[in-house]
Amino acid sequence: MGTYGSLTAVGPVLDALGDPTRRAILDTLRRSGPSSVSGLAERVPVSRPAISQHLKVLGRAGLVDHEPQGTRNIYRVDRTGLDELRSRLDEFWGEALDAFADHIRTETRGTEEPPAAGGRRTEELEAGG
Repeated sequence: MGTYGSLTAVGPVLDALGDPTRRAILDTLRRSGPSSVSGLAERVPVSRPAISQHLKVLGRAGLVDHEPQGTRNIYRVDRTGLDELRSRLDEFWGEALDAFADHIRTETRGTEEPPAAGGRRTEELEAGG
């Protein structure tokens, strides 16, 4: 297994997603498409200044991006952070499944054939015993 260092790239993403308001903002952008801070504040029950602060955290984590339009910014989901997280989770599950497969191979390697019906082994039945 790896060390805590392997979580360095996805640490900010996990931290950002640890807050329910940020998850709600991200989900709103995912479902409703690009939006301004005002538009998000209409759909997420948080003040505009709070939305702005949450968007900064999501932006640093690579989860949202923005494009200036006049005096406001339009925010949208940025898949970069999610791709890094998915890659790390795929790696984690790959390691877990490999370990499970190794365990099963080890457990079945030393076992004999299970007894057939009536408690007699296949060899005994074939030999007429």
